[in-house]
Amino acid sequence: MNATDRTPADLLSSALAADPARPLVTFYDDATGERVELSVATFANWVAKTANLLQGDLAAAPGDRAALLLPAHWQTAVWLLACASTGVVADVDGDPAAADVVVSGPDTLDAARACRGERVALALRPLGGRFPQPPPDFADYAAEVPGQGDRFAPLAPVDPDEPALIVAGREFSGAEVVERAVAEAAELGLTGPGARILSGLPYDTWEGLNAGLYGPLAAGGSVVLCRHLERAGEETVAARIESERVSVVRR
Repeated sequence: MNATDRTPADLLSSALAADPARPLVTFYDDATGERVELSVATFANWVAKTANLLQGDLAAAPGDRAALLLPAHWQTAVWLLACASTGVVADVDGDPAAADVVVSGPDTLDAARACRGERVALALRPLGGRFPQPPPDFADYAAEVPGQGDRFAPLAPVDPDEPALIVAGREFSGAEVVERAVAEAAELGLTGPGARILSGLPYDTWEGLNAGLYGPLAAGGSVVLCRHLERAGEETVAARIESERVSVVRR
C-alpha cells in the first residue's frame, strides 16, 4: 500500500500499479472441485466491470446500501471492492428490506426478494457461469457484467470517512477498513509483500473479511480463499498449503 491509500479501492489501485501480474485471490470450492486464480489485473478488471454495473445499470450512488447475501467467494470479494469504488456501503448479510440493492447467491433468493430496489443474483457456478434459468425479478450477474466497461471512474469522489462496510453489526468507514487491515497485518502473520494466507473463514465477521481479502491486499500479499474447506481432508489441505506456498493459515 501507499501512505496515501485511504479506501480499499485505493489499496487495489496501489497493488495494480506495483505488480499487476502477481496472484491476488486464488479460490477453491471443495464442494465442486473448482479452482480459480485471479491476478491483481484480472481481479481489478472484474471490480471495474462490477462497479460500472453498480453505478450505471443499477443507479447506485454513494451512501446507498448494498446487502451482500453471499458466502466467502472470489465474486464476493469483487463486490466488496466494487462497493468501495463507488461509495456504496457493503452490508454483509444485511437486511434486504433495508437495502437499496441486494446481491444474492442461489441459496438466499427468497430472502433477497424483500429488497424493493435492484436485485442481482449470482449463480456461484465454476468460472462465473450463468444460471441455467435466470431467477425471476433478478438480474443475472454473469449475464450483465461481461458487457460493462473495463475502466471505472466514480461520478463523485468517494469520501474515505463515510460508511463503507457493515459486518456483524459493526460499521466501518473506508479509512477504518484500511487502518485496521494495516494494523492487524502482523497479527495475521502477513509480514510483507508476497505473504500468502489460506483462509477457510466465512465472510460474515471482520476476522473473515480481513483474512480473506483486506489483510493480504493491505500487506501486498495474496489469499488462497477456500469455501467448504471442512469437506477437504487434512491431507488435501496440507498438499494445498504446500503447492500454493502458503505461509499463514486461518480456518
